Amino acid sequence: MHSKKKKLLQHLRTEVFCRLGVSPVHGIGVFAIRDILKGSKPLKSRLKVHEIKFNHAEVSSLPPQVRKEMDMFCYYDKHHMLVPAIGLNAMNMSVYLNHSKTPNLKMRKDGDLIALRDIKQDEELVMDYDDSFGEVHTFGPGADD
Repeated sequence: MHSKKKKLLQHLRTEVFCRLGVSPVHGIGVFAIRDILKGSKPLKSRLKVHEIKFNHAEVSSLPPQVRKEMDMFCYYDKHHMLVPAIGLNAMNMSVYLNHSKTPNLKMRKDGDLIALRDIKQDEELVMDYDDSFGEVHTFGPGADD
């Protein structure tokens, strides 16, 4: 068997845990397709995640519809916005993780997402944005903040 095929088969057997679905928390969310053990990395990807930093002047020069998507799916603070180097036409499932003050995932300093406890099949994966990103986030009415 070809080496790339063998590695992909191993990934599919041991590292695929999630799907996207309609979230009761907000819009789209990430859900477990099988049980996830505490300490696991349920969103481990074969794609190297890299983001490029843009200042707000650069972002403001973009079409308003694109800025709206970036506001929803890219991390930003008062100085910069981090945009996936793969662009917005490809997907990193982790951008659909919703916020909760009772998270079952945590982002480590190295960017890995770790299960804080066992997560059951069909359970939504959530993280505390404030804890993971070191800033207080505010959300609209009805959000779990």
